Amino acid sequence: MVTIELRKLGHEAYSCDLEPCSGGHLEWHLQQDVTQLLKMKWDMMIAHPPCTYLSNSGVCWLHKQPERWELMREGAEFFKLLLNADIPRIAVENPIQHKYAREIIGMEHTQIIQPWQFGHPEKKATCLWLKNLSPLKETDNVKELMKLLPKNQQQRLHYLPPSADRAKLRSKTFPGIGKAMAEQWAGECVLDN
Repeated sequence: MVTIELRKLGHEAYSCDLEPCSGGHLEWHLQQDVTQLLKMKWDMMIAHPPCTYLSNSGVCWLHKQPERWELMREGAEFFKLLLNADIPRIAVENPIQHKYAREIIGMEHTQIIQPWQFGHPEKKATCLWLKNLSPLKETDNVKELMKLLPKNQQQRLHYLPPSADRAKLRSKTFPGIGKAMAEQWAGECVLDN
């Protein structure tokens, strides 16, 4: 979503993931380990690392399944690698993290945003860790509309039934947020160059 919005503005943007392209533009998708790409020169990176072992919602599983501790450490170190990459402007996105992940990462989030701030009548707290980027400004506050909806519609993603695609569906960037990221942050890159 963010790549498409950046391309609409004329930027040479790419997505990168170990998973196949899901945005319909294979020509802009680099299906590979991002660590090799971090060695290249980039103007900006908007990263969406896996949150499975870092999010506050899953902290109870660390105590129920001790093997998850090492996976959490690996996830936090990867998150930290992205956050500390040698790229002038960085945004790293994740849900609210539990204290164990935050201790390893060593930096609190810069901002928490909600979909209802960007035209989507839903709740899903999303944290942003920002380096040389301004906090996102809301573009279309529909909080009052959202409050009229039943809880299962307000928190649609939370109430998704178990399925093979549930994690993928829950990780998608809301279009209004993707558009705001592209328009607000890419504009900062142009101003500085």
